[in-house]
Amino acid sequence: MEKIIILETSDIHGSVLPLSYADNSYAEKGLVKIASIIKRLKSEFENVLLIDNGDLIQGTPLTYHYVKFLKNKQNPMIKLLNYLEYDAAVIGNHEFNYGMAVLNRAVSESNFPWLSANICHGTTKETYFGKPYMTKRFANGIKAAVLGLTTHYIPNWENPDHIRELYFEDALLAAKRWVDYIHEVESPDLLIVSYHGGFENSVVNGIPTETYTGENQAYRICMEVDGIDILLTGHQHRELTEEINGVTVIQPGCNGEKLGKAAIELEKKSGNWSVVNKTPEILDVQNEKADCHVVGLIEEYEKKTQEWLDEEIGKIKGNMLMHDPFRARMEEHPLIEFINKVQMEATGAPISSTALFSNDSLGFPSKVTMRDLVSNYIYPNTLIVLLLKGQDIKDALERSASYFSIAENEEITVNPAFSYPKPQHYNYDMWEGIEYIINAAKPIGDRIESLHFQGRPLSMKAEYEVVMNNYRAGGGGDYKMFKGKQMKKEIQMDMPELLAEYFIKHGTVKAAVNHNWKVVNQP
Repeated sequence: MEKIIILETSDIHGSVLPLSYADNSYAEKGLVKIASIIKRLKSEFENVLLIDNGDLIQGTPLTYHYVKFLKNKQNPMIKLLNYLEYDAAVIGNHEFNYGMAVLNRAVSESNFPWLSANICHGTTKETYFGKPYMTKRFANGIKAAVLGLTTHYIPNWENPDHIRELYFEDALLAAKRWVDYIHEVESPDLLIVSYHGGFENSVVNGIPTETYTGENQAYRICMEVDGIDILLTGHQHRELTEEINGVTVIQPGCNGEKLGKAAIELEKKSGNWSVVNKTPEILDVQNEKADCHVVGLIEEYEKKTQEWLDEEIGKIKGNMLMHDPFRARMEEHPLIEFINKVQMEATGAPISSTALFSNDSLGFPSKVTMRDLVSNYIYPNTLIVLLLKGQDIKDALERSASYFSIAENEEITVNPAFSYPKPQHYNYDMWEGIEYIINAAKPIGDRIESLHFQGRPLSMKAEYEVVMNNYRAGGGGDYKMFKGKQMKKEIQMDMPELLAEYFIKHGTVKAAVNHNWKVVNQP
């Protein structure tokens, strides 16, 4: 009997240190803590396979500052994975957020292959990042193969300029083709698929948990693709250890809070290795000590990031702090109105929409630093102005209005679809430049009341210029009404930089709301 240990990180999102950049408070997370577990397991077991499942190089001020100011140096995330001797990494959707130049450089700096069988050259249709899969032969002679796959829904979110050269093949179809190929050509004893995507159905009973778009296909991969022993997943930030149709499934959360592990036992029968047992588990970094050497590897990057974060760039007159995220989505909040105001000034568009991206947003204190900006606006989004008909605007408002439900006590609450299986609070938008009422007591799809523009009812057939972030403009968040619409203007500067420019120009910003929308419960 021989044992293989598979370790998976996923959705690290630039989280290296155990802290929250909003206030530098301690947090039980980070690659420095995972590193301690990895080192310990590598010392205990001879045969270890270490995989990162994607969404690695974007997500914290550390990674943002690197891209903006230090990209002549080695990518700090790649530096750490090289040191920890990862066997492979998979391309995640957020790998594209900083553009192809940053991603291609990260791939070139890596001592390990980046896998994604279904991301191809737009013209040749050959695998873009070099390797669809990799194999590893262990000291005991066991041969493992790892196939990499990425959610093919990326064109619905990403800045088109960042993926112009690429073709995204359906991940399920690619899995069927490549799994068969690997078995025929490589004859591995163990086949692992590492898929940066999640589950579209319940892992317990198979009931659909979301409208099928192709974004998440892990359940279908388990049910329809023969020959997979282990399916490593991610993207949804869930913690899963399951067995589906004979396939052992792992998803290890996000932000370096957990490490996925699978212990595989194999037995030699008639000259061939056979899998006889598979035990998945999620390892928590709680109370793990940070690996001091890993901390030291990014010390220079972190020092400069912290100095940049503490630069004061403006002031707030009044109160722009965020105390209750749900209340901010029920009633206008100065932070949201401010972001919409910046978007409108930057583009000249008369209508704007934005979201409160995270329930951890603290808002802006009286003295605003870069730390406050990147902690509240956590994505490197750019702005796009679309030409939309009034009907498109109403349809988008109805999509946002589905965020609410009415509880048994008749109070307004959050629709469970925006919380499970993955929190999606960032898919509720709030608008400026129009006046509207959301009546949460009405059926979904018929909740928008009293929709006006400049004092008159919004014409369903007239066209209006609307500014929003590039993720939403591509239809991200199931805003299908925006896909394919005419783009009138594009601002290539990231929103955190636009916010900083606004403060630098105006100095002091007044916290205010104009009460152009509200949410009611009126049966």
